[in-house]
Order: sequence, then C-alpha cells, then structure tokens
Amino acid sequence: MLKRAVGIVTEILESRTGAVEVLVEVEGRPSRAIAFTALVDSPELGDSVVINTTAVDLNLGTGGLHFVIENLSRRSEPNNEQGHIMKLRYTPLQHTVLSVEEDESPWRSAIESFITLGGMPVVVGELHSQIAPAAAAIKRLTHPKANVVYVMTDSASLPIALSRTVYILKEKGLIDSTITAGQAFGGDFEAVNVFTALITAKCVCGADVVIVCQGPGNAGTGTKYGYSGIEQGEIINAVGVLGGTPIAIPRISFADKRPRHSGISHHTLTSLGEVALAQALLVLPMMDEMKLLAVEQQIQRTSIIYKHRVLVMDGAPGIRECEDIGVELTSMGRGYKDDPEFFLAASAAGSAAAEVIASERR
Repeated sequence: MLKRAVGIVTEILESRTGAVEVLVEVEGRPSRAIAFTALVDSPELGDSVVINTTAVDLNLGTGGLHFVIENLSRRSEPNNEQGHIMKLRYTPLQHTVLSVEEDESPWRSAIESFITLGGMPVVVGELHSQIAPAAAAIKRLTHPKANVVYVMTDSASLPIALSRTVYILKEKGLIDSTITAGQAFGGDFEAVNVFTALITAKCVCGADVVIVCQGPGNAGTGTKYGYSGIEQGEIINAVGVLGGTPIAIPRISFADKRPRHSGISHHTLTSLGEVALAQALLVLPMMDEMKLLAVEQQIQRTSIIYKHRVLVMDGAPGIRECEDIGVELTSMGRGYKDDPEFFLAASAAGSAAAEVIASERR
C-alpha cells in the first residue's frame, strides 16, 4: 500500500538532469528524498512536499529514499509539450511523451525505413551496474570511438533520472545517447518498446553499438523465474529478430555468498539456457584458472553450451578506462576489488562488442 507524508525541504543536496535530491524534514526528522522534474515542480528550500515513504518504511536498498509526489508550494502552468504516448499509464503520475514512433515525430520516417540492424552488436545486461564497464571497454577499444547508445528497459526503475551512473557516463562521454523503452521515461528519446528502441538506436542515433539493460533496482525473489533480469533472454530474442548480434553479459561473482549466485548466477543460466531462443555470444572474462573452470562446468550442465557461442575475452580494458577517467565501479555495495569477476565479465562483453565493430569497419 502507498504510504505518504508531508515534509518541508530543508536542503538541496544534488541537482542533475531530470532529478533533484533534497533533505526533507518529516515529523521532526531529516530524510533524503528525490523529485523527478518530469513529474513534479522542482523543489526549493522551504517548499512543502508530499512524499512517498514506502521504500524507506520497508528499508529497501536502491529505492531506500523518499519520492516526491507533489510540490504543494509550486504549481506550474501546464506546458504545451507535443506527444500523445502515455508513460506510467493509468497511474496518478501518467504523463505524455513524444515517442519516436508517433505520427508527429520527426523521426517517424526513419523508423519506418528500417530494414535490419545489419549485425550491429547489442550488449545485453541484467544488472544496471554492468553498464559502466561494458561501455568503458567499447570506448577504449574502438578507433574512432564507437557511438554507444544505452536503452533502458522498464523492468526495474522507470525514471532514467534515478540513475547517477547514466548521468556520469554521459558526462564522461562513455554513453552518447539514451533511449527509454516501454514505461521507462526520461531518455533522450522515448520508445514504446525494446524493438523500436533498438531501431531508434540504429536509424536515429546512428549507433555503432547498443547496451540494453534495466535501470537501478533489480527485483529478485529467489525463485527460478521470479526476477526482473529474466528479460535478458527476451531482449536477446528481439535483437535476433531485428538482425543484430546479441552479446550477453553473464552475472559472475565469487563474492556473493548466496549459492544460487556463486560463480555464474542462476539468473544467467535461466535467461540464456531457457528464455533466449536466438543465438547469442556469451562472453566470459579472463580470470583465475580454477574460477574459469568452475564457471565453464556450470555452463556445461545447461543447454547454453548448445544454443549459444561461449568465448573468453579480456575484461581488463574497461576496468582500466574507468580507473583512468574516474568512474567508480560498484554493485550491491561491492567495488571492483571486492568482486573483480563481476565487473570483468561486463567489460569482457564490451571487448567482444568492440571486436565486432572492428570487423565491420574493415
């Protein structure tokens, strides 16, 4: 059930594209809150705001802060933005966007002219924290540097502005454009689904490579199929249908204490072994010989070995690029030194994408 409260903004903590983080006093206690400027008026000091307190009350991780529902102190006049596609449909926060597919979209003709992705590499991740090392590897290994487009799906967070990662990667030049697909919103371009998002990346953004992954806030239940990242297999199928080259990032960890995520996660084994019907490149990183053997044995016990191409690539380039330009790598509270294989796996997928790009340019 939705839990709400009214608070007073006492401090502006951070302002970035599409979002303002503030300190709000609620019942005499200070708490962090975030306002998405596509939905509410930007809060200022002293403003009275209605906040959704559900996540904090549940002590969640990624979503463990309040969300501003309404700014009671500011009521902007309705703007005359174009667009007729609703996002957050049939919720109190539904709003219109101009999607690339609409009749009045300046990109409609480009979308309609689409024929094929033409083998374009599409890196498909499961966790949002895999995006940075993958993008970094691509940029480091391509000359001239590849045009990298990020497609954010709607299986986790919906506002792209929640992601500090995306903001930083755009600032650092590791991502060139963003597309929000489905109910996700706030990207440079809006698309109705992943298929048209991929088409937009190719035909509108001029992408050399696309990274497709959910936003922050992966949902998991501990059951075989009950996790939001299962979409990895579905996205691979979409890439196959459109004529791209799907490259899957495996979720690998030797720091995660949960047996189902030890080595290569059961999420990857399910998504690639059962959900993905199109053939993908499954890229493992170079790592300790015993760890690599353990992961390979896990894969050999599934249908992945018959359905997909499994290869080993160097994941170091993406890690070095992040270090050189000051991009901090973190996932579930662990950094690169705590869980190197997790980040190396994402970077290795980026290395594979760079290799595909190089072969296309020859």
